[in-house]
Amino acid sequence: MRAEIEQLSDAAKQSIGLLRRHLDWDTVEKRLAELNAASEDPDLWNDAEAAQKVMRERGALEEAAGAIRKLAQDLDDAATLIELGEMEGDQDTILEGENGVRAVEKEAARRQIETLLSGEADGLDTYVEVHAGAGGTESQDWANMLQRMYGRWAERRKYKVDIVEWSDGDEAGIKGATLMVKGHNAYGWLKTESGVHRLVRISPYDSSARRHTSFASVRVYPVIDDRIVIEIKESDCRIDTYRSSGAGGQHVNTTDSAVRITHNPTGIVVACQQERSQHKNRATAWNMLRARMYEAELKKREEKANAENAAKTDIGWGHQIRSYVLQPYQLVKDLRTGTQSTDPDEVLDGALDPFMEASLAQRVYGGAGEVEDIE
Repeated sequence: MRAEIEQLSDAAKQSIGLLRRHLDWDTVEKRLAELNAASEDPDLWNDAEAAQKVMRERGALEEAAGAIRKLAQDLDDAATLIELGEMEGDQDTILEGENGVRAVEKEAARRQIETLLSGEADGLDTYVEVHAGAGGTESQDWANMLQRMYGRWAERRKYKVDIVEWSDGDEAGIKGATLMVKGHNAYGWLKTESGVHRLVRISPYDSSARRHTSFASVRVYPVIDDRIVIEIKESDCRIDTYRSSGAGGQHVNTTDSAVRITHNPTGIVVACQQERSQHKNRATAWNMLRARMYEAELKKREEKANAENAAKTDIGWGHQIRSYVLQPYQLVKDLRTGTQSTDPDEVLDGALDPFMEASLAQRVYGGAGEVEDIE
């Protein structure tokens, strides 16, 4: 076996071993047997909440254990293919086995990073707010590019995305939008994206073809349910209704069904225009406000791990977490971890995992801090 493939195989074995230890492999099968027995109890569904808890735990353990078994089996199969290919002098079989090793190593490393998602809210669905900075059409177009980027990232992971609120730009793009991303660990992955994002490019809106710098902010906070109690006094809030605008003509109303809630003590503002019913939008906006308050409490408890707070910073120089340069050269660089890509088109099409993984690892293991900015 070639040296490179041997190294990848060893790395995959190490990752699989770490995944086993993280899952506590010695006890997981015993726990699964207990959960399977509980799920077959006809009295289980007398308590729907308890039943759902059992089924969620069983499903999560079965998925995690099954994934580790598959990784180990795929690695063994790949090694067998390489061995057979070498014995028979079949380069196609060898290549198939080597590609199998690469695929297992990549997936094992991704799952190892995913084990870092053990925070209180990491497993929840999430809201993603994108807001254009100063700069008119340029920044509004950039905000639209960002919301598309997160939508494409979610599609790659087979997450569901709903548009909760949308505000069209003056000439192009958006002033702001709120997406709800639904899927396992959606908040855990996306929470590292909160902050200011900077774009450098030749403006398509400048007849002189000059280079422009644009900013947009991203705010990520978890979707919470009734099990998490957040008390908010209605007297502390201002509620406004307005007429919806929509993305591509969707979600557009002729009545004032959209709802905006401002929490006066904190200045937190949320808005919803997802439904045609003002009543439903109001209920969703209240849930969003509770989620923002919960996120604020999480950040108090995890201040060192969650240093960024995009809502309390200016959308401009000095606060950015990532730069996207399209001209005069092509480079995306995360200013916290130093992670780079020379393919901005791919990143803007949702290839965000390397940036998220590096940021998650830095939160858990620590890192060098902010990296020197790029122009």
